[in-house]
Amino acid sequence: MVDDNELERLRDIAVPAPDGEAKARAFAAAMQAFDLDEKISPVPQGTSAGLRLTERAQKLWREIMQRKLIATPAITALVALPIAGYAAFEMLKEEPPVFGGNGTVTETVADKPVAQKPAPEQPAINEPLATAPAKQKKTDADTEALARNNSQVPATPPKPATEVDSLLKREVAPEAKPALQSAPAESGQLAAGGKDGSSGRTAMSMAPQPSADEAARADQAPAGSAVADSKLMVQPSPMPADQMQPQAENRDRIETFKTNPVHETAQDPVSTFSIDVDTASYSFVRRSLKEGTLPEADTVRVEEMINYFPYDWKGPDSAATPFNSTVTVMPTPWNEHTKLMHVAIKGFDVKPAEQPKANLVFLIDVSGSMDEPDKLPLLKSAFRLLVSKLKADDTVSIVTYAGNAGTVLMPTKAAEKQKILSAIDNLAPGGSTAGEEGIREAYKLAQQSFVKDGINRVMLATDGDFNVGQTDDEDLKRLIESERKTGVFLSVFGFGRDNLNDQMMQTIAQNGNGTAAYIDTLAEAQKVLVDDASSTLFTIAKDVKIQVEFNPAAVSEYRLVGYETRALKREDFNNDRVDAGDIGSGHSVTAVYEITPKGSGGEQVDPLRYGQAKIDNGGVANAGEYAFVKIRYKLPNENVSKLITTPVTAANEVSSFDAAGADQRFSVAVAAFGQKLRDEDQTANFGYDRIAEIANAARGADPFGYRAEFLSLVRLASSLDGNK
Repeated sequence: MVDDNELERLRDIAVPAPDGEAKARAFAAAMQAFDLDEKISPVPQGTSAGLRLTERAQKLWREIMQRKLIATPAITALVALPIAGYAAFEMLKEEPPVFGGNGTVTETVADKPVAQKPAPEQPAINEPLATAPAKQKKTDADTEALARNNSQVPATPPKPATEVDSLLKREVAPEAKPALQSAPAESGQLAAGGKDGSSGRTAMSMAPQPSADEAARADQAPAGSAVADSKLMVQPSPMPADQMQPQAENRDRIETFKTNPVHETAQDPVSTFSIDVDTASYSFVRRSLKEGTLPEADTVRVEEMINYFPYDWKGPDSAATPFNSTVTVMPTPWNEHTKLMHVAIKGFDVKPAEQPKANLVFLIDVSGSMDEPDKLPLLKSAFRLLVSKLKADDTVSIVTYAGNAGTVLMPTKAAEKQKILSAIDNLAPGGSTAGEEGIREAYKLAQQSFVKDGINRVMLATDGDFNVGQTDDEDLKRLIESERKTGVFLSVFGFGRDNLNDQMMQTIAQNGNGTAAYIDTLAEAQKVLVDDASSTLFTIAKDVKIQVEFNPAAVSEYRLVGYETRALKREDFNNDRVDAGDIGSGHSVTAVYEITPKGSGGEQVDPLRYGQAKIDNGGVANAGEYAFVKIRYKLPNENVSKLITTPVTAANEVSSFDAAGADQRFSVAVAAFGQKLRDEDQTANFGYDRIAEIANAARGADPFGYRAEFLSLVRLASSLDGNK
């Protein structure tokens, strides 16, 4: 062991002073190595130029922040404001906005792609601070050393230690340290022009916060030292987070609607609506819940949530009758005084070998608003999946639109898969959104490659942000209505959020003999474009309408769960000119009515004192029926509708809710969940735990995990909603 006395003697030994000669040699060697590495010619090149106006602002700002001119924070703030305005004014002068011929702005900032900016030059991690300004401006000694090296003149002896010391002190002086760094303009701070002549691409900001070690050294440094001054310089006064970073504005456009009311059967016995096989609402709700927020009520369309799931309803035996309906009456799990009338429709499932030839036009939004990871990049991956599903003799065309529309790929056989995929991969965002022009171009191209007795469909993929040409929903609706007469159908796929125009997409999909889906993940793209490709692409019946007449002798009141945006007038049911929903191959459609049986005591509407006379069963035809269900449809290539009718009697009723089929019970759980997310009165006292219990008991076969995912969403909503 070492003697303690020896340790004490070592501790008391004074550290030898640094050798000035050694310091001089080290400094000269370092400068020589630096100059050799840079290989900068000592001969001046180019012409000198004065500072740009924005550079003057930067210089003045730097001197202010380095305490050369102003010592108090209050005066600093007063001077900083006019400088900020001056720099912003000069930036706008150097890069004015682009205007159209009529004086209107043709592109918005959001529509432009984000420029890829090179990272600002920074000193190496282990490089002394003094070398950063040395790279910008060489001292006279540096130039002399370079000249000696290039002319191969032997170096002169090192300078005396005193001169070297003074040079070192000058190199590490506080005022030589850079106080400002280039920061992205997106930070929301004052923009200033760069030395390369560009403007608006960088922003002046305070230097980054020091590391923990640097902060500790600054705390221990004596007042007035370079380290202590640098600590003051890089620690601006605290600022609230909401002021430091601008809050993103949610510009989603969602159609608002009121929940279907309760109808008194004696006064209003008939309910009419268009079927809906869209699934966009469920995907949107799922995304909101997984991001930790309850969805807004108007984003919840209960029928789309119900119809998101595949069900094993009984289908038709042949394509001659495109679908079959199954009606079940069961007790309501959330109200002991009412019953549910469950109407299920199953479309004929076309076998792959019998599927007609497809002529598809991909209409893809490549505007600046699509420059987000969950928009164009996800879109490209989704359409790659679809291409792999097509048959060799199917045809694909690609039309894109931004500031204007253009054809990227003329009609190409799916057998040329790599050519199609290459066209998709080369898509890039940028510009405004001329959606109307793109729609016209896509329908024109679909007509050029029209396949008789085949599938002719435009597949629009967008966030719906149309801002050039026809942008009004009604104008677009009329455009789509005129184009659908050509026999070309339309599917709409929404991407992204905070700028999603769901309302417009619903409008054009409903009026274009097509469907709407929202793709938030690649797994959803797989479901919509691969697993459900047959139902997405191959229509077996169009303009499908449902009309239910309730028997006032058996039903006092009723309400339709969902389908608020699909309501039709009573007279529209027999009018073949009125457009309605379409059913694809293998599609299932479900509608749920909550009915109040006569005399159950669950009526919500008081009877009229002087109203309609009491109806006796003996004087009413078909008194034993709950209702009469009528379904009207057209075959894809026909314009005259056909009618299917189904009386609903006691034979359709089950004695208990648990006696109903697993698919019926699961769909009811989804209906309850949708109503609860909309905060409807009927399910106010029906807990999430009960919804999860019903869904779990009726999960059945779940090969793709859709129902298991639903259970997880119920649990998320329960936590976010306070376990109501």
